[in-house]
Amino acid sequence: QVQLVESGGGLVPAGGSLKLSCAASGRILPVNAMSWFRQAPGKQRELVATITFGGTTNYAASVKGRFTISRDNAKNTAYLQMNNLKPEDTAVYYCHLFHTAVDVYWGQGTQVTVSS
Repeated sequence: QVQLVESGGGLVPAGGSLKLSCAASGRILPVNAMSWFRQAPGKQRELVATITFGGTTNYAASVKGRFTISRDNAKNTAYLQMNNLKPEDTAVYYCHLFHTAVDVYWGQGTQVTVSS
């Protein structure tokens, strides 16, 4: 089993920044991908950014150039630096760890609210 604990959410004005953290513990395999998803009220959960164990990254078009995903493999921790936040970024942000298609884990979520 793997446990994921997110932190760093909060309330920020438009144009501000936040940095989310996701600490993973438990049976973590050395080959994995970590991602951030988000879900706004009334909307489907969407992928925000992904980073592989080797550091390859991928971003949703809506956040490219504003958000940066990174990880510290020694600490089993992933980060999401969010700059120039917009009200439409308001959502619950979830950390996700992928080993295989049948071995995935989710965090409990952290609220990010951007005021206009």
